[in-house]
Amino acid sequence: METGRNPFHDGERAMQARAGMQQRMAEIGARVIRDHMPEQHRDFFALLPFLIAGSVDADGQPWASVLHGPPGFVRSPDPRTLHVDARPPAGSPLAAHLRDGAALGLLGIQPHTRRRNRMNGRVARVSETGFDVEVEQSFGNCPQYIRTREAFYFDEGAPGAPQPLVALDDAARALIASADTLFIASTHAEGVDVSHRGGEPGFVSVDSDAGDVLTLPDYAGNFFFNTLGNLLLEPRAGLLFIDFDSGDLLHVSARAEIVWDGDEVAAHPGAQRLLRLTVTGALRVPGGLPLEWSASADQA
Repeated sequence: METGRNPFHDGERAMQARAGMQQRMAEIGARVIRDHMPEQHRDFFALLPFLIAGSVDADGQPWASVLHGPPGFVRSPDPRTLHVDARPPAGSPLAAHLRDGAALGLLGIQPHTRRRNRMNGRVARVSETGFDVEVEQSFGNCPQYIRTREAFYFDEGAPGAPQPLVALDDAARALIASADTLFIASTHAEGVDVSHRGGEPGFVSVDSDAGDVLTLPDYAGNFFFNTLGNLLLEPRAGLLFIDFDSGDLLHVSARAEIVWDGDEVAAHPGAQRLLRLTVTGALRVPGGLPLEWSASADQA
């Protein structure tokens, strides 16, 4: 990415223009979105016991996944490379997508300090024990809406076998309805992105009468509009919900619609718009994330 170049694609720029921020974001983006990782980002990734990944399957459906390991399992040998010393388990969405040249969106997040950094790029090498990603975009995110809980790694062995769900079952709906955190993967012609969303428990509503439709309020953020800009161009999304008590994972595929205004938006105080997500599939992975977590605290 050339220095000074507008790093945003057509969908992101359209969202920024609608918010009256397109020129300002072009100036900011050219300064803060880099084609390499600054030293503080490289050091940050090495502290993490888990890493969120966004990928796209052969049909173009995005998926959000998580990798884990003892701190240091992610490291940066040079400013343009991130090495991950982990492989996704067989049957997980990421396992089928991890190949040389594949686009990945990566999110490093440390909930107890409310730090998060993004790194989007392409797989440069896959080995039996891990893989390397070549940096295309590297940037930080603000700490808003991150629920503060600390993760502690332990190794409990292999996760349970993935369980495909044709539709959400009661357990899946209960997890979503009580969630205070989710991760959302989206895609565009040049790559993949994965982002964090958070709020009070219950900030995601589930309408099972309408065929499992999730409604997610979208609050003011950094005005990059990485996720919503992608969804303007490609409405498919992948969601990841984590059960912080059991370590179970729930991967959800969905089709997104942006609700711009009206009574529905007004019913969610502080929301700028809503994201309505019609579920198209799901996958549960029992014990998929072997971490222990401190209790969640209120966000600042």
